[in-house]
Amino acid sequence: MSLTSDPPLGTTDTGAATEAPKDAYAHLKVVPVRHPLRWVAIVVTAVLLAQFAHGLATNSGWEWEVFAEFFTADVILKAVWTTLQLTAYGTALGFALGIVIAFMRLSSSRFLRTVAFGYIWAFRSIPLIVQLLFWFNLAYLYKELQFGIPFGPGFFSFDTMGLVGAMSAAVLGLALHQAAYAAEIVRGGVLAVDGGQLEAAAALGIPRLRQIRRIVLPQAMRSILPNAANEVISLFKGTSIVSVMAIGELFYQVQVIYGRNGRVVPLLMVATAWYILLTSALSVLQYYVERHFAKGSTR
Repeated sequence: MSLTSDPPLGTTDTGAATEAPKDAYAHLKVVPVRHPLRWVAIVVTAVLLAQFAHGLATNSGWEWEVFAEFFTADVILKAVWTTLQLTAYGTALGFALGIVIAFMRLSSSRFLRTVAFGYIWAFRSIPLIVQLLFWFNLAYLYKELQFGIPFGPGFFSFDTMGLVGAMSAAVLGLALHQAAYAAEIVRGGVLAVDGGQLEAAAALGIPRLRQIRRIVLPQAMRSILPNAANEVISLFKGTSIVSVMAIGELFYQVQVIYGRNGRVVPLLMVATAWYILLTSALSVLQYYVERHFAKGSTR
């Protein structure tokens, strides 16, 4: 028996057979799917947005002239700079400590894992405002910090009253609070890397530190960056909570100004506009950093 893919004799005119159904449906008219509810939703949304924009432009209660007067005022710009400093210090110190705690949690030592878990549990459980007020009143518990032999004589000491001021207490509180969340973000990113790659690297004789630097971290950063960026943005907006310590950050200065002139709404809009502008800048920076670490992972 011969095997062939050629069509049998007498049935070579397959084109006519396949074109026949097309001709049979040629008289039908193609009608696109209608979405009436979608169009209703679009119209309603557009009307609401137009009404909101019209209210912003025509309602005199917004007092845009007051907004323009204070938006770039020196006192506001100094407050924005203080807010950026708090964010930068809190982020740098928080993630530096968070990386250490993350690797303590990933350690094979049960003691280190327990300490790291206890730190994360404690600092995530206590509200940030309570932590800030605690660090602000550190001098009440410890008059001085002494460095020397544990449970023995000290070599030098610092007066906590002069060492931990309002700004230092705010940075310390924000960094320690941020470290608890950063540790979990870093730990999650490291666990996302397939363990088989480390086993293969170990089989090839690659040193442990080089495995982490060249294999684990480049892949873990793809998981870490989106969550880390969210934490940085949350910290940036969360700096407004240090206003309870009378630190001249953005929200505190806005409160001081509208406490004097009574222009509450336009001053709140000044703070809102700065928060939106700087958050947008952080989002753009996040996009480019994520794109850098995504090289080679997308086609």
